[in-house]
Amino acid sequence: MPIYEYVCERCEHRFELLVRASTVPECPACKGRKLQRRLSVFAVSSSSGSGGARLPESCHGCNQAGTPACAMRGGA
Repeated sequence: MPIYEYVCERCEHRFELLVRASTVPECPACKGRKLQRRLSVFAVSSSSGSGGARLPESCHGCNQAGTPACAMRGGA
């Protein structure tokens, strides 16, 4: 079951929603159903020290390492 991020076209409220096959998403603020699904960023954590991809460390300039807005990626 994926988690999607939405923006309501009526009231511009942003929210995330766990979507099941039978789910009809609606805005929790105004109950509107005209929604834009947005690209969500996900995070992965691991309790072990091995396996998985290593995420870039923060350069301490933007504190957004690994996101599209990160200055190290040229998106800031």
